[in-house]
Amino acid sequence: MSKWEEKRLEDIIDVNPSVKLTKGISYPFIDIDKVSSAYRSVTNEEVKTYDGQSSSKFCDGDTVFSRITPCLENRKIAKVSIDGDVAFGSTEFYVFRAKEKKADARFIYYLASSDIVVLPAINSMTGASGRQRADKRFIKRLKLNLPDFRTQERIADILSAYDDLIEANNRRIKLLEQIAQELYQEWFVRFRFPGYEGVKFINGLPKGWRYGKFKNELNYITGKLDSNAAVPDGEYCFYTCAKTVYKTNSFCFDGECVLLGGNNATGDFSLFYANEKLDAYQRTYIVTPQNTLLSCAYIYFVLKDYLLQFKTASIGATTKFLTKGMLDKAKIVVPDKQIILQYNRVTKNMFEQIVSLKKGNENLAVQRDMLLPRLMSGKLEV
Repeated sequence: MSKWEEKRLEDIIDVNPSVKLTKGISYPFIDIDKVSSAYRSVTNEEVKTYDGQSSSKFCDGDTVFSRITPCLENRKIAKVSIDGDVAFGSTEFYVFRAKEKKADARFIYYLASSDIVVLPAINSMTGASGRQRADKRFIKRLKLNLPDFRTQERIADILSAYDDLIEANNRRIKLLEQIAQELYQEWFVRFRFPGYEGVKFINGLPKGWRYGKFKNELNYITGKLDSNAAVPDGEYCFYTCAKTVYKTNSFCFDGECVLLGGNNATGDFSLFYANEKLDAYQRTYIVTPQNTLLSCAYIYFVLKDYLLQFKTASIGATTKFLTKGMLDKAKIVVPDKQIILQYNRVTKNMFEQIVSLKKGNENLAVQRDMLLPRLMSGKLEV
């Protein structure tokens, strides 16, 4: 029989526990833009030299909890999974660590992600508009009805089963995209497409291929949602300049497309492939082909190759923007009909699998999120 008791959060976790880093040594680094509500774990994509700069410090298995608006409202909370024992990151993280034999580290992540912690933390926010932060002391002293250690483990086992499946699907998605991208690079960048040995090259392109401008080969419209409007919790995907996909009750597009974020507020331009009813932020470009030979899979990798160039050419004092004029001038290789149709046939199945896996993940996340509040409140016995 499980045992539940009222405790303060600080009774079972350490908030911002001490982590020793040595100046001049390189460690895994995680910034706040790498955390997404769609993923349980966050891992480091970069390594930085620690020089004593202000930062959060954490270990593998800790939970990072975004303390600033709107990141907290958007549930930027994740379990740390790093290459090494210690790491550092954004100053806008609180770090939660399970106390030994008092809390399960996996349970702490799910607890921190639940309304019983997030909503009080949001209500504790203070500071200037747009830069409000949750109060650490308030969070530590938050009183909750919490289960014993064994029950925590059982709850974490149930919820982890869903996230394990989601992460397995994400690995499959990543592999499928890597295969399609490598094929794109081999055929259309290195020009080692089937039969390339017998093809004559003219002005750097295989005979029958040509360069076209984006404005003549592609359609790109922007979303219409007011940037200040709250995003409702609905059934359609809402794409923004961030790498997180939100939910909305409305849609402005229905079909296959590529979505390109129009500003790099998170440090880079976001890029998505979609085949669904969707809505988009007014600075997000919905890209489709004018030329019916060019598939959205092909366009996706063309744009992916342009991301660094877009980042360099974008304009703006603080946030860099990608203008329609920049897109108009960009060039796209239009391959021979036989080769592009062959590529389309090969990648069509891959991207159909990607869409199916993403929808499967959405369903798994819905089921997990339905269980989460019931498990955390003790209403569902385990």
